[in-house]
Amino acid sequence: MKHNIFIKAIILIGVLLISFSCEDFLNQENPNKTSVEAYFKNENDVVRAVNGAYLALRSGYLLGETSTTYTEERSDNMGRLDNQSSSGEPFQFTDFSLLPSNTYLKRHWDDHFEAISRANFALAGIESVVFESPEAKAIHKSEALFIRALVYFHMVRKWGDVPLVTTYLQTTDEIAAHTFREKKEVVYEQITKDLTEALNGNLPDIQPVSGKGRTCKAAINGLLGQVYLTMYTTLESENKASYLSKAKQYLSASYGMRKFNDLSEIPYSDVFNVDKKSTCPEIIFQIVYIQGDKNYSSAVARNNQAKGETINSQYKSSGSGNFVNPDLVKEYEENDPRKDWSVKYATNPVARNYIITKYRDTSDAAGKLGYGGNDWILMRYADIILMLAEVEMYSGNTEKAIEYLNQVRNRAGVPTYETMQGNSDYKSKYPTLKLAILHERRVELAFENHRWYDLLRFFTPNELVTYMHAKNQNDYGISNLQNFGIKDIYYPIPFDEVKLNPEKMYQNTGY
Repeated sequence: MKHNIFIKAIILIGVLLISFSCEDFLNQENPNKTSVEAYFKNENDVVRAVNGAYLALRSGYLLGETSTTYTEERSDNMGRLDNQSSSGEPFQFTDFSLLPSNTYLKRHWDDHFEAISRANFALAGIESVVFESPEAKAIHKSEALFIRALVYFHMVRKWGDVPLVTTYLQTTDEIAAHTFREKKEVVYEQITKDLTEALNGNLPDIQPVSGKGRTCKAAINGLLGQVYLTMYTTLESENKASYLSKAKQYLSASYGMRKFNDLSEIPYSDVFNVDKKSTCPEIIFQIVYIQGDKNYSSAVARNNQAKGETINSQYKSSGSGNFVNPDLVKEYEENDPRKDWSVKYATNPVARNYIITKYRDTSDAAGKLGYGGNDWILMRYADIILMLAEVEMYSGNTEKAIEYLNQVRNRAGVPTYETMQGNSDYKSKYPTLKLAILHERRVELAFENHRWYDLLRFFTPNELVTYMHAKNQNDYGISNLQNFGIKDIYYPIPFDEVKLNPEKMYQNTGY
């Protein structure tokens, strides 16, 4: 009950904050309706502002459960079987035919800056009011810094150079002054600065049940480790060795905060069990949805349901569910239980394709309208463990890397990496430890919005083009794999943003 009250409070507060939030970053009109001086009077106003920043993450155009268009469909995991009508613009993401004028792209861009604006608003308020406790001030600041860093981390990987805004913009002149793209290296520097400072707050290692939906030290460390790992693999720098060292430092710190010993103690199905979403020790950070609530329930189980299916929800779908590329289905090893939990072939003539079954809520509380209670997981320990395997592999510590890899495989109930070296099919598909780790990430974390970022991290641009072109077109739906090229490493900058300042808001190459 306390959990639901807390989440409903965040939602209500966030709705109230819509009046001051940024409608369109880099808009010629003043996007902010409330000044810092007029809004912030006491500590409670800061709490409301921080909660409003959390609320922004829920958007399906940002990081919420329906944001798979921008990640999973961009990768080789999912696609679409319709390229017309309402699917026309979303189809561009999976077909690698994305146009700068795409309205989904523009909304995606805007919602990133909405969240950043809310975080900056909260940070301004934190410095403008008097707190009874310095510890409370530090906690609120850590949360706002974490949110800003998280959103910028998604932006810099999708667009490269982006406007870097670390203050709350209140006038058109201030907005105009920030209408330019900052180099991605500078953006990464700000992200690591924000997250390092966020660790100063006295947050819990892992949030208790009453705090689910808020960040914690394990999440901050985990994100910081992932950022440094991404910097190591994607940036040209003299500091690459230090990036790898810091990646290990922060990922290890996050791993050390876990509330279990070995991953095998947690059944895979428990991670996605709607009844255990607040108590599963593997989950580090999640967006919380309210079961049975018309406005703030989860729709992920209902949306993935195909006509004639009942596995995800009591909701009777008339559609085909979200299309899973056969390329992913074929990646699961024989007798891997993660396959049966994650995907199912829908036989109804409307579908006749694989659908996602990873997120389920067939409870009476969700009902026939499918108002589910699934939380959207942004970080969990299998992800941390496999990134540690990656770090150890890059560091030359092969034995330790395999140990981490096997921890995930053991939980899944599939043979160890060493055993599979005697399997000719496995060995031919994944001839290197690096490819074996990438494979494990794919089948373990499918449909959790990691795959596209993994591909960007594991391959150079040229290598990724070769990797994608080598796939079988018949296992990729109607999207054209041959469209993929170097330009698709980044999204185009939305047309409206380039138009504001063609020189400083320059377009990405190839668009």
